Amino acid sequence: QVQVMESGGRLVQAGDSLRLSCAASGRTYGSTAMGWFRQAPEKEREFVAAINWSGSATYYAESGRGRFTISRDNAGNTVSLQMNSLRPEDTAIYYCAAREGSDVYILISDYFFWGQGTQVTVSS
Repeated sequence: QVQVMESGGRLVQAGDSLRLSCAASGRTYGSTAMGWFRQAPEKEREFVAAINWSGSATYYAESGRGRFTISRDNAGNTVSLQMNSLRPEDTAIYYCAAREGSDVYILISDYFFWGQGTQVTVSS
């Protein structure tokens, strides 16, 4: 079992940067792949970024490519999402997800463990 908890969401202005963190606890973290998803009001949850268990491989949705960076600190059991040049359309609840596995996973159905989400609001 893996417990996941996100933090760092807040209200920012367009063009600002924000760093979200995700803490994973429980066993098998060392072989746990992680991902970030988001859900805007009245929209479906969508993929944002993912990282493999070692941090050697990442993948990004087109919406965040070049602006977002996912990274992990296995010693500290955390995964971060650095978001730069934020836009109003980035406003959403951001969810962190985890699963055992050695690959990079980008589908909602790939993940077994989810956090409660953290709200990011970008004002224009």
